[in-house]
Amino acid sequence: MTIDTPRYDRRAASQVLAGLAQPGLFTAPLPPPTQPRRFEFTCAALPAESGSHLTYSQRLYLERFMRPCRADQVTSASHRIAWTDSDGIPNTGHFRADGLGPLVPIATREAVLALWHAIDANPTFFERVSALRPSDRAVLAGTTTDHDPLDIVRVGIESAGRVLAQHALLARQTPYRDAAEFAKGIQDSGLFAAVATRWFWELQASTYRRGMIPVTLVAQPNGAVRYSAETVATLRAMKDATIVDAHTVMCRATTVEGLSIPDALAKYHDDLDLISRQYALLPAGTRPACLAAMPHQMNGEHYSILPAVIDRFVATFIEITERCEIVQVSAELDGAVADRAATAEDQVFSVPDMTCQHCVRTIGGVLASMNIRVLDIDLITKRVVAEFRSPRNRARAFEAIRDGGYNPVAVQPETSARQVATEPSETAV
Repeated sequence: MTIDTPRYDRRAASQVLAGLAQPGLFTAPLPPPTQPRRFEFTCAALPAESGSHLTYSQRLYLERFMRPCRADQVTSASHRIAWTDSDGIPNTGHFRADGLGPLVPIATREAVLALWHAIDANPTFFERVSALRPSDRAVLAGTTTDHDPLDIVRVGIESAGRVLAQHALLARQTPYRDAAEFAKGIQDSGLFAAVATRWFWELQASTYRRGMIPVTLVAQPNGAVRYSAETVATLRAMKDATIVDAHTVMCRATTVEGLSIPDALAKYHDDLDLISRQYALLPAGTRPACLAAMPHQMNGEHYSILPAVIDRFVATFIEITERCEIVQVSAELDGAVADRAATAEDQVFSVPDMTCQHCVRTIGGVLASMNIRVLDIDLITKRVVAEFRSPRNRARAFEAIRDGGYNPVAVQPETSARQVATEPSETAV
């Protein structure tokens, strides 16, 4: 089989993904209700800076990556939670005390897992993937961050979950009073599609991890909610600023430095990863939307992936909230061991959402700022080895890393790369 040269073409990439998804990503019906599942979670209040409603980490991210958004346009979570999902993977999430509580992030994660498993159980999807032409694979390789179709779809499903959990921080601005009503209201109001067209993928993922959302909702007479006019203008301005930054990097690399596009992407991978490398290749004046939101004419009908995913996601989420039991447990360390000398087992942890060299630098910088020596950070296995002084020292370091938007997980030193649970990185779908 010949491998075509990767090429950047958003419309063609969207067409390839639509062809893989149709006639259906989810061929099996929703599973019947099961017994309630219990999830234990720990909870910690997010410490805002003096005179502000944002944490120190949130303010730094706002100032560096969200221009021209102002602090007063951002809603911040009041609490962060940690729990282990039904697949045995540790997670963190956020909620507001004046909102819908910790149920939404936990049930959202379970809905994501349910849809991931539904894709895995769809043999016709994998048959269509196996039959892809080299030219189609080349389009995905040149246009998307995650090149494998399964990873692309999985990240798209996860993005839908982020929309729901992140907008739940704004629940008090809506007429919806429980998690199920909120999910249906967000769906009927078209906010999943609004994120796909107004936001850009990296901003949504990064602000989600930090428990913040630069959005204001306005209730409508018919019970729906919409983004305020100021929100729409600000999201557009942030996307435009990101595109300009990406174009500046690429223009300098291909003209002043005389690099080819592949060489420019390789040399400035970290810079372009921070500001969405896909935007560096956009034609001037273009504001891209999610690949899953693009409509296509297929089998005599208009088709796009996004509505199919959202319909199934919301139905699954609502069903899960009805059988999801959540219980808060203490996060306090055992006083008898909190200040003992750290052991070899204490020194090793993984960061499942560490996906690039920027992540490596951020996590290493957090540890260095706490005078914790880093012995190794392996991006491939997501494994970090650091010289913590005690379990209490490590717990504080983990909190600081979480403030930076990452989810550290304790693992044993002998854990292999195959055993470390990882998730696909965010992709521009």
